[in-house]
Amino acid sequence: MEHKVSPLAPKSYQKLPPIEGVVLGTAAAGIKYKGRDDVLVIRLPEGAAAAGVFTTSKTASAPVEWCRSGIEKGGRGRVVVVNSGNSNAFTGKAGVATVQATVMEAAAAVGCDEDEVYVASTGVIGQTLNPTPLLTGIHLALNAAAPDQWDKAARAIMTTDTYPKLATRKARIGDATVTINGIGKGSGMIAPDLATMLVFIVTDAAIAVPALQGLLASGSDRSFNAITVDSDTSTSDTVLLFATGTAKSARKIERADDPVLADFRRALDELLLDLAHQVVKDGEGATKFIRIEVSGAENEKAARRIGLAIANSPLVKTAIAGEDANWGRVVMAVGKSGEAADRDRLSIRIGGVDVAKNGVAVPGYDETPVTRHMKGDAIDIEVDVGVGQGKATVWTCDLTYEYIRINADYRS
Repeated sequence: MEHKVSPLAPKSYQKLPPIEGVVLGTAAAGIKYKGRDDVLVIRLPEGAAAAGVFTTSKTASAPVEWCRSGIEKGGRGRVVVVNSGNSNAFTGKAGVATVQATVMEAAAAVGCDEDEVYVASTGVIGQTLNPTPLLTGIHLALNAAAPDQWDKAARAIMTTDTYPKLATRKARIGDATVTINGIGKGSGMIAPDLATMLVFIVTDAAIAVPALQGLLASGSDRSFNAITVDSDTSTSDTVLLFATGTAKSARKIERADDPVLADFRRALDELLLDLAHQVVKDGEGATKFIRIEVSGAENEKAARRIGLAIANSPLVKTAIAGEDANWGRVVMAVGKSGEAADRDRLSIRIGGVDVAKNGVAVPGYDETPVTRHMKGDAIDIEVDVGVGQGKATVWTCDLTYEYIRINADYRS
């Protein structure tokens, strides 16, 4: 099923530079889609460190469980195999067998240990994934692999996405200039923790596994765990970060809190947030990109929860889709969050305009500039709940008729 490109799509796509020792290959294996690549293989140099964060779903897929165990067993990475069109989730022993067959095939093809293989799948839940075309696709992709195929890689992992998601950053670590490249997919079933996302990031920095894991976990919490499209958490969320150590003059860093990593942390956090925003802007049927900033909460966690209550409210999201400045729905969402809020100190600002203060509408409130703001494609909502110092920002999109159509027709 073809989808119109999101009106929030980037006007141009970042061109990701090659990273020493890393090649990417794609193949059309016919797993679900016809006439397009649906298998991705990323081959990494020996000695690459691996870190990962995964879905909190209690029905996590077999690929997620395999990747999680790989991180726990030491975080070494040589090859990543990804397929789109079938999530290999809720497929029982057959799903585990497909993962095992994929791992064995990939390990043999590149000459590495099975623990150095990472597998990810995205697509329909509950349908058995036949390993045969996937195993063939591994070899086709490896034979076609090259350092400059990041764009093809991003396109191969798309499902209901309408555009590829790519980001790159440079950073300094001591005397070394390092590159961070990332690709991702995600459009619907997006909600913390993580989303129906696959994200693969590679850097040529030399960073030990514990430090790499710490950097990824903290950065993901402020990006992928602060976005929502529809409040639904996927079975397959996977974010993997690999550090090859191939940058010129790279010196291995052992601790995430090492001051020499300050610029790298900045660059990684920027890249993660960039990809997270791209996911929201490709939310199924989205026409508005919405930033919700909550302040005055008991703590950061409470502020995040209030922000997500607003962001996940169908009434808020449909009002924004209809360009209706109905701020009463924001009040409703704050109240249902379960977090402390002082009704008589609650303040709301939309598009930089005060609409409510101290629990009531602003005297003489003129809705005209707010209505004008609602007609744009970037919506800003600020809420102060008046009980503390906690702050948080979350991002979401509107809810349109197109979301229903896409998901009603998803399996056809």
